[in-house]
Amino acid sequence: MKGANTDALLRAQCAAATRLMVMENLLDYSGHVSARASGRDAFYIQPAMQPRTDVTPGSMLTIDFDGNVIEGDQRPPVEIAIHREIYKVRPDVHAIVHSHMELAIWFTMMEGVQLLPMRARAIRWQSGIPMDDDPSHIKTTQQGAKLARALGPHHACLMRAHGSVLTAESLPALLVDAVHFDENARAQMQVLQAGRTPLPLTPGELEQIDKHEMRDFHCEKLWKYYVGKGAAARALPGEWDVGA
Repeated sequence: MKGANTDALLRAQCAAATRLMVMENLLDYSGHVSARASGRDAFYIQPAMQPRTDVTPGSMLTIDFDGNVIEGDQRPPVEIAIHREIYKVRPDVHAIVHSHMELAIWFTMMEGVQLLPMRARAIRWQSGIPMDDDPSHIKTTQQGAKLARALGPHHACLMRAHGSVLTAESLPALLVDAVHFDENARAQMQVLQAGRTPLPLTPGELEQIDKHEMRDFHCEKLWKYYVGKGAAARALPGEWDVGA
């Protein structure tokens, strides 16, 4: 990936990932993307009232791990506890998206049905996709810490009748994961709607996929693709330096 892991790049990628997820119908009027700040206990996230389609690098707020706005003068999203509590306990996580994908919500409202790895890229979630049983807005430290515990060492967590959280090592990887998470959930739902029994990837098949996985290459390739698509659709200003 071109460009150093600077604050300016992180702010630009955070704004870009937000707009691109809206373009791909992975975010709408609600939900939020965040990025861990370099070298300090803080993260970047958009203001609460700013439309996701209008987010810019300059509009990003900086929030510390106590929930204080330390850079910016606008109100943060009410659910910042999701982000700060996960960052506190998962040093491997550098980007988070909380969204309300309908498919993710549906899988929290069906008895005896679990979201499974159906497509090859779902190897990302081979360790499992747990669920937090709190269906309300995650506003308190206690709620955020509970969600972080439900997520555990995994890379995705469903939120009962609410949405989902995805985590990744970078913002480009987060966008790619969000695309594939939706694709995987859609594949399983289509099998269910066809009245058939889902046939998820087996542990042996996942092991075989893992042998040939090229995550860094794949994430860079797709990031470039979606940045170009966003620029062509005028969803993303072409002059932004987002490392693509």
